[in-house]
Amino acid sequence: MKFLIKPLSALAFTLALGLSPVAALAQAALPDGTPPLPALPERVTPTPLLESTQGDIRFDTRTPFDFDVLLTQIDKAPVSSGMGTVVLPAAASAAKPVPALVLLPGSGGISPGREMEYAQMLAGQGYASIVVDYYSARGYTAESPYRDKTSGVTEFDIVADAYGALRALAAHPAIDARRVGVIGYSYGGMAARLAMDARVREQLAPDLPPFAAHMDYYGPCFQDYGTQRTTGAPLLSLRGGEDASNDLVACAKVESDLRAAGSAVGSVVYASAGHAWEVDRPRGMNHFPYIAGCTMVFDAQGLPTVNGRQMIAPATDTQRVARHVLRWGSGDFFRGCFKVGYIVGRDDPVKEQSDAQMLRFLARVFAN
Repeated sequence: MKFLIKPLSALAFTLALGLSPVAALAQAALPDGTPPLPALPERVTPTPLLESTQGDIRFDTRTPFDFDVLLTQIDKAPVSSGMGTVVLPAAASAAKPVPALVLLPGSGGISPGREMEYAQMLAGQGYASIVVDYYSARGYTAESPYRDKTSGVTEFDIVADAYGALRALAAHPAIDARRVGVIGYSYGGMAARLAMDARVREQLAPDLPPFAAHMDYYGPCFQDYGTQRTTGAPLLSLRGGEDASNDLVACAKVESDLRAAGSAVGSVVYASAGHAWEVDRPRGMNHFPYIAGCTMVFDAQGLPTVNGRQMIAPATDTQRVARHVLRWGSGDFFRGCFKVGYIVGRDDPVKEQSDAQMLRFLARVFAN
């Protein structure tokens, strides 16, 4: 979950935004400074999957926005159309189905040097993949401001897309439905961990084999989802010792809790690494916000508190616009815990090490 601390100027919300009259009316009531929330694009028929199907596909997903909606009111989460790009290895066939990975981008979206390049690299190793585009599926474009996107698409939307993509891959004749893993980068890494929670799977895909493996690349650890039982699949987390956006003590606790809940969890910290060491941008300090020193604790209903203050009251309106307003205005809960700036960018030696670690982990898991 991303939270925003820089106020924006007031915006005019009209039908010119392309919203339905009802959505436009809801947007018009947004508090000053809250950016407009795009209407969900019209749902389309999922792409029929044949033995040779690859490239851009559509699949059904949900848009719950918040954890309590996902856990206890999933029927109120709109059914929407997810988007992804499938890449197959040359040897994939219905006669010899291959393992596959769901790739969940970071908060910047699909990034040069990372998601699509990893899909191609994995294909060369015999793995299929689907790169999920959770922003475009919800009406955002490459030109949409970063803070608008991260307040309008949540980690709970991303985990719903992960399971929607799992359903799509499980139906693909050239993919082995029992050997599908999920890899998440940063924001996507948070969702890859959340996908381990047995309650999440039971809400989103109880009829499917669970993910066989989870990988979390430098996903922040300021949330305690209250996971008591995992699906049993293993997790490998990879982090940088110089990445201030990852509180390594908090991450160690998250990983310990997941072990106690039923999963084997391995963790590798590369001492000199920053954040997003695979992306095609020079390594250096950025000016992005992150949270350190506060923990967001979710109760059994999925309602969060920070420092004993409840962020979402029971019976809060489940509509996406209403929840967006709450999220956009949540900065006060994290007062004193917002920090700015952490090291990010290409680090080839670390990438080489982490790629090898990833491939060893996948080979071990998918051999079983």
